[in-house]
Amino acid sequence: MNILIIIPVYNEAANIARIIMEISEKFPDYDILVVNDASTDGSGAIAEESGKAAVVNLPYNLGIGGAVQTGFKYAREKDYDIALQFDGDGQHQVDEISKLVEVIGEGGTDVVIGSRFNKKTNGFTTHTLRRVGIMIFQLISYMMIRQKITDHTSGFRAYNRKAFCFLANHYPTDYPEPEVVILLGRNHFVMKEVFTQMLRRQGGVSSIPIGKGPYYMVKVLLAMFMASIRSRIITENKKQ
Repeated sequence: MNILIIIPVYNEAANIARIIMEISEKFPDYDILVVNDASTDGSGAIAEESGKAAVVNLPYNLGIGGAVQTGFKYAREKDYDIALQFDGDGQHQVDEISKLVEVIGEGGTDVVIGSRFNKKTNGFTTHTLRRVGIMIFQLISYMMIRQKITDHTSGFRAYNRKAFCFLANHYPTDYPEPEVVILLGRNHFVMKEVFTQMLRRQGGVSSIPIGKGPYYMVKVLLAMFMASIRSRIITENKKQ
């Protein structure tokens, strides 16, 4: 299968070269696309200089949603079978890419989410406020789509062609990860989680600082609610 690794990047000059080289060494048959979301620290140039990745330099900052959707549109146009989102902050482990790809390759699953939290003992600690928010997302999501998802904010996900072609047209634009779970569930896509370890950020700054936590929670919960009451998008599902 043709597999594309999509790395959305905003000011990740401290991480992006290492990530690209590690992926290209461990998965030489996979293609890499860096979507540079108008970084101001030279991230795009560093990715280009690696010689191991295609790079799309967005002229304006679209946010994580716009960057990932750009990757999905690229994957659709280039006729890939699997698109895998891999955040550019250095927190995911490259070795674990195969876990997600294998589940998609087995068939019967449209989306695989790398989760930090679907094991009771996982070695990962997070701020109390973040943990409370994650638990709220779990509860609300289950009420909306009757499926337990433990890590709504994970940026480590693999999609089959049907799923990423759908999202190329319908991916949420602002803090999209929790909302897209509801959107996919409402449209009957099959989702699974696999346990993946997460490292501490290797450089750069989080897009969601603790101080903005309450604002983020309200905004995302509202977006999840709106996604839950949308009519199913049947036409696009049938076309893929």
